[in-house]
Amino acid sequence: MRVSQLSLRKSSPDMSDFASLSALNPQLVIAFGSVSALKGSADAIGQAFPGAHRVGCSTAGEISADGVTDDSLVLTAVAFEKTQVKQFSTVLQGMDDSMDAGRRLAAGLPAEGLKAVLIFGQGVQINGSAMLLGMTEVVGKNIPITGGLAGDGGAFAQTWTLDDQGVSNDRLVCVGLYGDELTFAHGSFGGWSPFGPARKVTRCVHNVLYELDGEPALEVYKRYLGEHVKGLPASGLLFPFAMLGSDHNELGLIRTILGVDEAAGSLTLAGDLEADGYLKLMHANTDALVDGAEAAAQAAKKMLSNSNEGLALLVSCVGRKLVMGGRVDEEVEAVADVFGQNATLTGFYSYGEISPFVSGSDCKLHNQTMTITYLSEAS
Repeated sequence: MRVSQLSLRKSSPDMSDFASLSALNPQLVIAFGSVSALKGSADAIGQAFPGAHRVGCSTAGEISADGVTDDSLVLTAVAFEKTQVKQFSTVLQGMDDSMDAGRRLAAGLPAEGLKAVLIFGQGVQINGSAMLLGMTEVVGKNIPITGGLAGDGGAFAQTWTLDDQGVSNDRLVCVGLYGDELTFAHGSFGGWSPFGPARKVTRCVHNVLYELDGEPALEVYKRYLGEHVKGLPASGLLFPFAMLGSDHNELGLIRTILGVDEAAGSLTLAGDLEADGYLKLMHANTDALVDGAEAAAQAAKKMLSNSNEGLALLVSCVGRKLVMGGRVDEEVEAVADVFGQNATLTGFYSYGEISPFVSGSDCKLHNQTMTITYLSEAS
């Protein structure tokens, strides 16, 4: 397995800009960029890599071996020696189509020999947990699914994905990886701390929260936000919810705000809620988030069976980026220190992260985490 990477700030690159990567003859090309960078480069990427599967999405910040950038394009080419790559895409026909879209994605991948799945989806008007539930119904719980939901720089207006057909604001794309020599490791960790009382979910429909303790959820939420209210829904990234079960024990899942409905007094979250569960607000500081990123990297490293050259795919929540501000590079540096020089880092700041908790567990939609997928091949 060989990996090569390029980071560009040109709004409209041409084929010659990608010559160093195309010489690798990759089977897989992964692109992360701002909305304008991804849309402006899609045609050139297709022309430069006609024999490779092309996947990626728009972001709220790009991650590369050089750290974190904005308004750039990070392109990573992967040439596998013993691993086969298949791709499938589907149109998402609205949030209510999320579970069926997940089923269609999974059904579009050949089942025989499937070892793992990477997925990139739009970041707004999607129920990410329902999509994953649909995928898992088809591929089973033993196939790990990782990836993330696209961003648009924190605007929460319109996000884009890239597949072999080009860019789109309504397609979901997944890649199936096949082969016994593939090493597919993963880790996910947050670093956020809960505060305030646990409040009971008294009315919700899937990922829309209407009431907490019998009050309109938006009113309750606004009381905690104070001066941050005027920045909703983006300011909600600073104060996500921890999900608790009916016994008040944490479920290990965090939910962030995607939108608010003033008329209904509701909050739209990135994934489904426990109808009989409880929620607690959360906050974080930079040091805790950096420690969380390191913990995610350590969890992935424990799953590795070799120290060969590999690709570390980092999907971190845009909310973490807002909290860390100018220190955001520190969480990427912490991950790089864990994996060492044999790892090429790529990734993006997202509206949702996808990964199992630990090896063998169900794949889940996470918010406000650093989620890491590590790809390599046995010698």
